[in-house]
Amino acid sequence: MINFENKKIIITGATGGIGNELIKKFSSMKGKVLATGTNEEKLKSIKENYPNIEILKFDISKHSEIENFIDECTSKLNGLDILINNAGITLDNLSLRMKSEEWQKVIDVNLSSTFYMCKYAIKKMLKNKFGRVVNITSIVGHTGNLGQANYTSSKAGVIAMSKSLAIEYAKKNITVNCVSPGFIQTNMTDKINEDIKTILMSRIPMNKLGNGEDVSNSVAFLASEAASYITGETIHVNGGMYMA
Repeated sequence: MINFENKKIIITGATGGIGNELIKKFSSMKGKVLATGTNEEKLKSIKENYPNIEILKFDISKHSEIENFIDECTSKLNGLDILINNAGITLDNLSLRMKSEEWQKVIDVNLSSTFYMCKYAIKKMLKNKFGRVVNITSIVGHTGNLGQANYTSSKAGVIAMSKSLAIEYAKKNITVNCVSPGFIQTNMTDKINEDIKTILMSRIPMNKLGNGEDVSNSVAFLASEAASYITGETIHVNGGMYMA
């Protein structure tokens, strides 16, 4: 049975639906979790539900502060074994209407921030010659999507970047993998018009949305010793909507 006893884990984007499931999963498996996000009230609520975890408010778009942030996390956890990059944003628009700031902000947060988080976390992991990095990407990073040229580019970039990092640090017992969710039941998908949801369902062979636990199960596997010989890979969690 997989467990993360004595493993120190950072989870970004912790206040969203998938983030909450990740916290639940790793806490239940005895991991020492530090949850981070930008919404202080939601972080406090998470702390109330999971009193044994650490919380730390941080905006990962502040690239110049990420190294210090990783230092602070490592100090709070007394080490660092696992990084889960779950934070991300969308600013959708058709390409001809997309403002330069809409393009740049999504790339900066979803791709550049993920790179810097990996860079400084791996620097800590090298000391112990052990580490697990799991980056949350998206089905649309493989398929493309209407009005999301910025978002799809950022997620496709994370996938390619993860492969490069996997090659660089494989000999140091540090693995870097991705989990690519399809349409997952969250507060965001709850707001989708029922007609649109019906169309979406018709494109999913399993004819249902996934849930946060479907994602967290795959993340936990990749972060565990059971996946010690897997690196540079992407697990697709999409009910058969896209098969690589």
